Amino acid sequence: MKAYAAVDLGASSGRVMVGRVGPDSLELAEAHRFANRPVRTPEGLRWDILALYAGVLDGLRAAGPAVDSVGIDSWAVDYGLLDADGALLGNPVHYRDARTEGVAEKVWATVPASELYVSTGLQYAPFNTVYQLTAARDSAQLAHAERLLLIPDLLSYWLTGEQGTELTNASTTQLIDPRTRDWAYDIASRLDIDLGLFAPLRQPGDPAGVLRSEVLEETGLRGPVPVTAVGSHDTASAVAAVPAVEERFAYICTGTWSLAGLELDAPVLSEASRAANFTNELGLDGTVRYLRNIMGLWLLQECVRAWGEPELGELLRAAARVPALRSVVDAGDAAFLAPGRMPERIADACRGSGQPVPESRDEITRCILDSLALAHRRAVCDAQDLAGHGVDVVHIVGGGTRNALLCQLTADACGLPVVAGPTEAAALGNVLVQARAHGLVGDLAGMRGLLARTQPSTRYEPQGDTARWRAAQARLAAR
Repeated sequence: MKAYAAVDLGASSGRVMVGRVGPDSLELAEAHRFANRPVRTPEGLRWDILALYAGVLDGLRAAGPAVDSVGIDSWAVDYGLLDADGALLGNPVHYRDARTEGVAEKVWATVPASELYVSTGLQYAPFNTVYQLTAARDSAQLAHAERLLLIPDLLSYWLTGEQGTELTNASTTQLIDPRTRDWAYDIASRLDIDLGLFAPLRQPGDPAGVLRSEVLEETGLRGPVPVTAVGSHDTASAVAAVPAVEERFAYICTGTWSLAGLELDAPVLSEASRAANFTNELGLDGTVRYLRNIMGLWLLQECVRAWGEPELGELLRAAARVPALRSVVDAGDAAFLAPGRMPERIADACRGSGQPVPESRDEITRCILDSLALAHRRAVCDAQDLAGHGVDVVHIVGGGTRNALLCQLTADACGLPVVAGPTEAAALGNVLVQARAHGLVGDLAGMRGLLARTQPSTRYEPQGDTARWRAAQARLAAR
């Protein structure tokens, strides 16, 4: 068996996992987990990238000494800027920073939103890299930058000294054409964005260098240790780890965000798709991740933080006893994007739509979970209609698989069986792309077959009919 270190960075925590892969075996163990705490500075909200890099080094030390390869995935859209000497120009800006407020309208004045969608296939999100770069246009940092590296590529550069731009993550910048799987040169030119800032594109599985001697010395790993480009957008790695043996499946990658949709062979670039705010991000082996971004468990995470971190299991058990669908909110509403006062904002949204106002913690928790399940239903139904691609089962992967109530509610709302697992999907997808690059597993179907044989899952059958969910959806749409 070979050992692969998967660096998997989420918006609230990071982890280094060690995957051991054999011809018919796949084991995953946690080597190190560390917090990812953004910092609010006088300039705005920033990622503590040095703390993240230190966590990566600590994790590689814990994973050692014999590691056959390293791969890195993280959240999307954010980046670091380097000067001519390769030095970082300040801490990367957090996608929840307010600098992109009102920027989209400036971009659309040059490239109308409909044209931007046809060219890049990306849904509107205020933090897409194209809007971040437009917001930064007159900044001193961008003026002095010689290179832009997305977060996983920045960390890979520090580990190896080599620069590249991994394709699945690049597709979230709104500067990639999903049909050609190359840069959208015309869009970048019209928006005065210098694509020369980006390092050459890499595909998942491409070599990304070897660990520098200083890194080997600090971590105790025995070299040479190659770094392999994986699906460096964590959702790309997570979708690769959906253990689907059926062709007709939808997926929901759950965590801070819920990413719900389909895996397709080609993008859907219709005006109806744009109006429904679906995105076409690139996946492994020429696939397209056709999905909608939903606010996800961020809503509950922020409430739990505001409540002083109560025990989550008891909170969910209490929520299960609250009557279903009493109040729901739009879990995709940008009003919930910023941190702070989440319980009050959810109550305000219910009050503003004329619904009963949840007051207790269990009522607010139930409102969140019902709202997420309803948003999952809408995304799965809309994706099928827009893509002309029916599904028979919904796979849930990621941290939300631990939330049995959310999984059952999603099955009820969709009227479809839900298969939940694996929890560490992004890390497993990361590991399997490394293993495939080294000849241990086959194509995407082979990877998924190995996952289905080796990783535990839980099946949830839908209960009741979907009429009450359709009514809740109509109630929300009529507000």
